[in-house]
Amino acid sequence: MLNADIESFSNFIDGAWVAEDERMDAINPASGQVIGNLPRSSRDTARLAIAAAKKAQPGWAATSVWKRAEMCVAIAASIDRNRQKIARTLSQEQGKPLSEAVGEVGKAADGFRLAAELVKQLGGETLPAEDPSKLVITIRQPRGVYAIVTPWNFPVNIPVEYLGPCVATGNAAVWVPAPTTSMAAVELMRAIEEAGLPRGVVNLVMGEGPVVGDEIVSHPDVNGIGFTGSPATGQRIAERGAGKPMMLELGGNGPVIVFEDADLDAAASAVAGGAFYNAGQVCAATGRVLAHRSIVEPLAKRLVELTAAQILGDPLQQGTTMGPLNNPKVVAKIHEHVDDAVAKGATVLAGGKARPDLGSDLFYEPTVLTGVTRDMRINREETFGPIIPILEFGDDEEALDLALDSEHGLSVGVFTENLGRALRFGEAIPAGIVNVNESSTYWELHLPFGGAPGTKSGIGRLGGRLTLEAMTELKMISITRRR
Repeated sequence: MLNADIESFSNFIDGAWVAEDERMDAINPASGQVIGNLPRSSRDTARLAIAAAKKAQPGWAATSVWKRAEMCVAIAASIDRNRQKIARTLSQEQGKPLSEAVGEVGKAADGFRLAAELVKQLGGETLPAEDPSKLVITIRQPRGVYAIVTPWNFPVNIPVEYLGPCVATGNAAVWVPAPTTSMAAVELMRAIEEAGLPRGVVNLVMGEGPVVGDEIVSHPDVNGIGFTGSPATGQRIAERGAGKPMMLELGGNGPVIVFEDADLDAAASAVAGGAFYNAGQVCAATGRVLAHRSIVEPLAKRLVELTAAQILGDPLQQGTTMGPLNNPKVVAKIHEHVDDAVAKGATVLAGGKARPDLGSDLFYEPTVLTGVTRDMRINREETFGPIIPILEFGDDEEALDLALDSEHGLSVGVFTENLGRALRFGEAIPAGIVNVNESSTYWELHLPFGGAPGTKSGIGRLGGRLTLEAMTELKMISITRRR
């Protein structure tokens, strides 16, 4: 029997909250306690949401661009009004400190405001034609119904990176959030509903990815796909949604390269910030540090000091800088990577162990490793946790070779005072983002975000006008003048 103090949540389909018989628990990762009861939706429920989106989309597309922009602004205002409530739910369910959660919700509101501004500038062009009787123009039209599948590490901001442009451009959406952060998704959906978005334009379906996620990406009435998550799931989605336009934002294991002429204080601060923000559960996090052998020791010393300054604990407690990891799979992978590195000769300078004494088995200390080599799993795979592995190099060629020795290609940091070297590495490394004298995590909502082709980091670009363009179809119209 369900505890009366535990809130039971429903899906949001066609403008109404719809119950589901099958259920699953929402767990607080900091305590292990059940904090909510969620739908474990079926394929039939996903199909109802797709039908609602398909019905609503033509009318929403026919709504003027200015009206759609006004709705995005109204949604942003609603998110702002509910910011503290959304953030608290996010922190409680995801595990990040409340201060980080508040910032994330603020960025979500900004995302809708940005979409509102950019959609009013989205247009086509007039093109020349060989035939002087022809006037050739291009226009942009919404694609139709979008399947949006989002992860647990940024459960409010990442959905808005898709939902804002989707709503602004006249598409409709069926959104499947990660099961471990579906309560935060409900709070965001409530804010969208409060703003008065027409029924069916955005539909929320909670459940397991292999069931409801698979249904929406493969359904013939879905016209486009937006997904952020793991490379393995991204590959599955690409196969199931073959032939549909899609944006797949996947994993990373980006190096931060620190040369001998770098400002070590700035480099250490950026490396630690990129490794420990959101407990390292960021696709663009500091995946590995490549350090010139002449500065390994002083850099490592600074990193150990910054690690010691982290306050691990209850994410709702004031002063906490790092909460628990989100789920047992993440913790298991961290243990595997650290154990493998130590077994092969790496040294743990700080951290390196779980802290179940803090309330659950999902707490893990921020960690610094030296003596890491290229054959170790922590160098070759995405860890997704608060770990800083340091590899040494002797010259620029070795640094570049280490940087290129990866299947990922999302983001890179390069610390050097030599501009020519910075540009050479920026051009040579296959990555969607290269930040010079800055953390690998630096990005802003209007900037392009995505992986390099041929890597496990995905296809397409999120960010600003690029997302709006990706969610619209470019159509050419030629008009023949009759005299």
